[in-house]
Amino acid sequence: MDGTIPVTVREDGEETTVEAERGAVLRDVLRSNGVDVYGSVSRVTNCGGRGLCGTCGVRIEGGDGTAVPAAGLHDAAAKRWGYLRLSCRIRVTEPMTVELVEKVLWGQLLPD
Repeated sequence: MDGTIPVTVREDGEETTVEAERGAVLRDVLRSNGVDVYGSVSRVTNCGGRGLCGTCGVRIEGGDGTAVPAAGLHDAAAKRWGYLRLSCRIRVTEPMTVELVEKVLWGQLLPD
């Protein structure tokens, strides 16, 4: 086994799969594969993956969420109440499906 793990990315109705090294940070994996987890403003003004700004949010699909443990206060709250998870706080340890969401300003989501 080569130590890579598949990460399926869903965005705008399209799906692609990228490979991640076991234990890699999801935000870094996505960015290194050309997947943008930020909105137009937060793309240049974010915390750099320190878990402080909350702008790299994604949805983790499938299962009951126990496969991707919460890391930090924001991520624990997100997991409990169904908010977006911070991609900078997630380590890839097994195959997962990630859904990207549209962000308007500073990670803010469009209302339904």
